Amino acid sequence: MLHEQLSNKIIASAIAVHRAVGPGLAEHSYHTAMAIEMTDRGMRFQSKPVLMVTYKGATIGCHIPDFIVEGLIVVELKAVRSIEPVFVAQALTYLRVTKLEVALVINFNVEALKFGVKRVVKEILRASAPPRPMSES
Repeated sequence: MLHEQLSNKIIASAIAVHRAVGPGLAEHSYHTAMAIEMTDRGMRFQSKPVLMVTYKGATIGCHIPDFIVEGLIVVELKAVRSIEPVFVAQALTYLRVTKLEVALVINFNVEALKFGVKRVVKEILRASAPPRPMSES
């Protein structure tokens, strides 16, 4: 599994935070606690990096994930009922914009954190399998 050791370290940090403060807090509280926990565990990270999106040389928007850890994994924190497909799509957008391959969506609003973690991996097109041309209608 790609970046398995680092993923496990991030998840262990989230479990420690969840055990200490439980579900029901606002997302920003979990963000602050995760920053403390990941620092204590020796992880380097960017907190709320601004990712600019451009089109034809013009900036058309920006995205702000919660963390990019060790320059390898995007971490998006949630405090919601469940991890919805839109959150996975959001993580995939972050991966596309950063050119990274792994994201973790972590939802703290669960009884046990094992039910609140979704690992998202960007599929990479292989050079040995060129795209098939579209048939004309």
